[in-house]
Amino acid sequence: MTTFDQETAERIAQCGNIAVVVIDDASKAIDLAHALLHGGVTAMELTLRTPGALAALENVASNVPDMLVGAGTVLTTSQLAEARDAGAAFAVAPGFNPKVVAAAIEMRFSFAPGIMTPSEIEGAVEMGCRLLKIFPANVIGGPQALKTLTAPYAHLGLRYLPLGGLSPENTAEYLRNPAVAACGGSWIAPAKLIDACDWEAIRANAAKAAELSNTVRPHRF
Repeated sequence: MTTFDQETAERIAQCGNIAVVVIDDASKAIDLAHALLHGGVTAMELTLRTPGALAALENVASNVPDMLVGAGTVLTTSQLAEARDAGAAFAVAPGFNPKVVAAAIEMRFSFAPGIMTPSEIEGAVEMGCRLLKIFPANVIGGPQALKTLTAPYAHLGLRYLPLGGLSPENTAEYLRNPAVAACGGSWIAPAKLIDACDWEAIRANAAKAAELSNTVRPHRF
């Protein structure tokens, strides 16, 4: 059994981008999700770093059905269960915790652990993971390092979600790697724009992200 539902993985890959969001005020989550959708980004990750994150996730899951919403920074099995119960379609973590992976398998809940070394890739693969978060992508050396790191596992058909240090300037280079399912970007909806309710700026950023994905790989999916 793999740790990620195929349909969910395909929806993420079709989008090509995941808006990575840190949100304090759950009441802004619905407007945020609509701004992202209007710009062409149909997947978002609400990181569990603030007290309002789960409420924000539940707001989006309940009111914006066209948005594929997941939970990020899932560090424990209890957080995994809370994210699922709040309506998350998927969850990701910055690192590889076998206990959380095992819990996700038991729950039949789509989960991508974080990796940045060959040993972590192999440990995750051993547990059935086929979609992996590369974090922090810029620290390991960016797109070229990701290509080198993942080359020995290309025959396994693994897919990757690079996050950490992505920007409009380097997203296209990541997306050119056929092993990259989608890019995670905090630049699409930064906290300062959410706090200011600047939905037009977020929509514009989302449109830029969508344009990058559509230009680099218009016929891949």
